[in-house]
Amino acid sequence: MCLIAFKWMDHPVYKLVLVANRDEYYDRPSQGLHKWEEGFYAGKDLKAGGTWMGFHPSGKFAALTNYRDIPNELNMSQSRGDLVKNFLTGNLGPKEYTKELESKKFDYNGYNLLVAEGKEMYYSSNYMEGNLKVPSGLHGLSNALLNVPWPKLSAAKAQLSKKTDATQLCLDSLLQQLQSKDTVEDLFLPKTGLEYQHEKAVSAQFIEVKNYYGTVNTTALLWGHDGKVRIKERRFIPKLEENSVEFGVKSL
Repeated sequence: MCLIAFKWMDHPVYKLVLVANRDEYYDRPSQGLHKWEEGFYAGKDLKAGGTWMGFHPSGKFAALTNYRDIPNELNMSQSRGDLVKNFLTGNLGPKEYTKELESKKFDYNGYNLLVAEGKEMYYSSNYMEGNLKVPSGLHGLSNALLNVPWPKLSAAKAQLSKKTDATQLCLDSLLQQLQSKDTVEDLFLPKTGLEYQHEKAVSAQFIEVKNYYGTVNTTALLWGHDGKVRIKERRFIPKLEENSVEFGVKSL
């Protein structure tokens, strides 16, 4: 994912409310939301074999964005998508998993990782020291560190805050968020190593760059305090497609 807005442990009905966009090269093959042989639900990067967001019915959730630092991107042998997959299929909890990553976090290009189980969510990045227990409340993640107020992220958090004023939420309504194609004024553009035209283009929530890169799907997720999980994904590339799953986990 490249833009995530979420509310954690701060709603009367839902433990986690989340909406996210995944941005990718249009020709990079992927499979939509489905149940993997390992038992968790996620989309799949068919090139490297990992995923950007997933949920295991055992109660584990994980999501990933890239930390954008173009001058320092390397040809790494380790895929960032494995960070999500390994948490979902492993035995470590969020705190232990992110702590273990410290010794090998530089085996990956820049990443931001959210992992949750029970009532704990932790955040990890190889652009910061240690890990962070995510407090209850409204948060956002793009291609910088957690809650860094890039304009599109601040707007996404504001949008989600208004949605979560309601007691009951609808996945289809959440999927209408993060769809703005408005770009940011030059004064507020981050400097991540992209040339100006591309930096400008990717400042929008919904990205379209010259028919080769952009927002390929939007995903909405509701995880209830009662253990019920609902996820719906809307894919735009290679064609319009919707996938949804619903299951229950032990409420902790």
